[in-house]
Amino acid sequence: MQTVKEKPNIAILTPNLNAYSETFIQAHKTLLHGCVKYYYGSANNQHLEGEGLIFKGLGRYIGKAINVIKKQPLRAESKALVKSWKKNKIQVILAEYGTTAAMYIDAIKTSKLPLIIHFHGYDATVTETINSFKPQYLEMFKYAKYIIVVSEVMKKKLIALGCPESKLVKNIYGPNNLFADAKPQFLKPQFIAAGRFTNKKAPYYTILAFNNVLKEFPEAKLLMAGNGNLLETCKNLVNYLKIENSVSFLGVIKPQEFKAYLEESMAFVQHSITASNGDMEGTPLAILESSIAGVPVITSKHAGIPEVIIDGKTGLLFKEHDVDTMTEHMITILQDKNLAISLGQAGKEFIKANFLMDRHINTINGLVQNII
Repeated sequence: MQTVKEKPNIAILTPNLNAYSETFIQAHKTLLHGCVKYYYGSANNQHLEGEGLIFKGLGRYIGKAINVIKKQPLRAESKALVKSWKKNKIQVILAEYGTTAAMYIDAIKTSKLPLIIHFHGYDATVTETINSFKPQYLEMFKYAKYIIVVSEVMKKKLIALGCPESKLVKNIYGPNNLFADAKPQFLKPQFIAAGRFTNKKAPYYTILAFNNVLKEFPEAKLLMAGNGNLLETCKNLVNYLKIENSVSFLGVIKPQEFKAYLEESMAFVQHSITASNGDMEGTPLAILESSIAGVPVITSKHAGIPEVIIDGKTGLLFKEHDVDTMTEHMITILQDKNLAISLGQAGKEFIKANFLMDRHINTINGLVQNII
């Protein structure tokens, strides 16, 4: 076994080069102890960062929609990947998303390289995705050395799919360290929401709850950052409710901007639910970032959220689809600044004690060292 000081050659496989919503993957790329080669793209267009296209198949470019691919990669691509891994003296493969590992399991097995799979959310929960990849999932469960999950709920989901419990490692994300330096002011009657506008984040519920808040606090504001397929729907809802002067859509924002918005807000709000197709969160990173920033979190009892937000101590929780209780929690925070401050401070201390980025990265480093 190598010493910790020696840097192993790690291949990260991922569908995207730099998706704004995948900061956890960028953290793996930049912070892991190793010489990282970053492979990204679809089943028919595989790239290696810094070197460009290593394989181009005949199929159309699929980009982000990795989850709808229902066949294994072409044999020619498998050969191209194995050749690239050999050329770069790769020692271990980290597959970001179970679907990524499923697509490339033939190449990985051919290479005989040890595999770590990192599940993140939809890849463990969306019914169509699981059904499409079920044979490959069983194959990669058998082959992989370790399989990382980000919540207890996700762990149980994978066990039910046939993953050996002995291979599972729960490793909740760590927030970007810059949020730990945030200094919330608690001066404005303002809430911040940040994340993709998708069904599992139910941003329309957040808008409905905030609309109720305005009846008691007409001066309140709601900031919503991110984009997604429900953005236009949410804008239409805001216009229909005639609250466009109270709700601002910020688009995609950078971490430093998110930190600044948190510092001037009373709470972070999110209404995560299980979508009709089964899609669920893992453990939302924005919630961890908000909590370590010292801002109370108002959110639903969904997936890994109750593991990082303690109801009544570091935030206020409610059941999925319960807009009325979400409204009540938001009003409570506006009515009691001291409560907001105490929840935020307790959240900062709890995240610092249990979920720092260093802990998350060191766990993966340890797994790598165990298998090379």
